[in-house]
Amino acid sequence: MKKQKHKILEYNAVFEEEKEGGYSVWVPELPGCASQGETFDEALVNIREAIKLYVEETKKKSSSPSYKKQFVLPVQINA
Repeated sequence: MKKQKHKILEYNAVFEEEKEGGYSVWVPELPGCASQGETFDEALVNIREAIKLYVEETKKKSSSPSYKKQFVLPVQINA
C-alpha cells in the first residue's frame, strides 16, 4: 500500500485581542482571509478552516497558484 504524501502549507496569522472580548485573526499573505473567536483556541480553529477554504477556492480559480517570497521580521523602535 502506497503512503499518500500531503503538502503542508504554512502561513503567518495575526491575532488581536479585542477590548470587548474574543480575538480577531487574519492572514496578511491571503487578502480577505480573516476570522474571529471568543477564545484564542476558537480563533485558531476558525482561521485554520478559513485558510483551508481560501486555498481550495484559489486552486479552483487558478491552476498555477502565485508564489510570493515573503518573510516576517520583528522591528523595534524607541517610543
